[in-house]
Amino acid sequence: MKKTVVAENERALLFRNGRFVKLLGPGRYILCGGSAAELCPLDKELCSGLAPLDRLLECPEIASAVTEISVEDAHLALHFVNGLFKDALTAGRHAFWNQGQKHEFTVVDTACPEVAPEIPRHIFPKLSPRLFQQIDIEDYQKGLLFFDKRFERELGPGSYFFWRGPVAVECGIFDTRRQQMNVSGQEIMTADKVALRINFVLSYKVTDFLRAATEIADQKEQLHVAAQLALRDYVGRYRLDEVLAGKDQMGEYVTGVLKSKEKELCVEILEAGVKDVILPGEIADIMNTVLVAEKQAQANVITRREEVASTRSLLNTAR
Repeated sequence: MKKTVVAENERALLFRNGRFVKLLGPGRYILCGGSAAELCPLDKELCSGLAPLDRLLECPEIASAVTEISVEDAHLALHFVNGLFKDALTAGRHAFWNQGQKHEFTVVDTACPEVAPEIPRHIFPKLSPRLFQQIDIEDYQKGLLFFDKRFERELGPGSYFFWRGPVAVECGIFDTRRQQMNVSGQEIMTADKVALRINFVLSYKVTDFLRAATEIADQKEQLHVAAQLALRDYVGRYRLDEVLAGKDQMGEYVTGVLKSKEKELCVEILEAGVKDVILPGEIADIMNTVLVAEKQAQANVITRREEVASTRSLLNTAR
């Protein structure tokens, strides 16, 4: 024989030789032979390791003491106890003790993934992340929402909640702010076969996020390549001296080419220009030598001009 005590906040399931017999209320019991008692807390879901729930609910005493709910596939039941959110129930049959507790349920269909406005947002920190997905859009961002790879709608700034279920939810997030791109270190051959390295900078904004996401593969790379090709086209037409003298014209030309591709690339070109023109080492040395010679020649002319002026002054004084 063995003794079992059932507390006020418990109930016990009595089994004899492995078969459920009846429900035991609070009290002290002496069990003998093949009898066993399984304790069930009243603040927990009715669950037994010795018998299925369907078998337990066949007992009229248990059926009248619990609130039962069946949740279908692709559904969730939000469980509230005495008006406070408790947890979310997945597919299956569930039962909860009524003793001092009022159980209410809100059933949601996860095949419609967007969380309805009437669902209180304060429940989500208490839910498992495997049941829902949260998408946050900042003030400077825009989201493109897709259900099962199909575009649904644009999302503005805010927090959005979606149920994880049979429908795959994805969101592409794009920056609506002014963007900058550096086209750096491009080695380009001039018409007189001098290899220059040109650094170009441009700023732009995306104008059509949906087309950029669904019709253009790697928008930034395509814009980068368009700038490279425009630079090569311009520099290849002119000799070194003409390129160095026409840096502003180079920027205007490349900007014009990029602006002609704005609709195609879904961007607006705000500003563009040449940042640096880097000469090869030997050409740079030659240019420096020429510059030194020019400045020396200018200095000689100035020196001779001052000497002539001084001689004239002396002559005038002698007269």
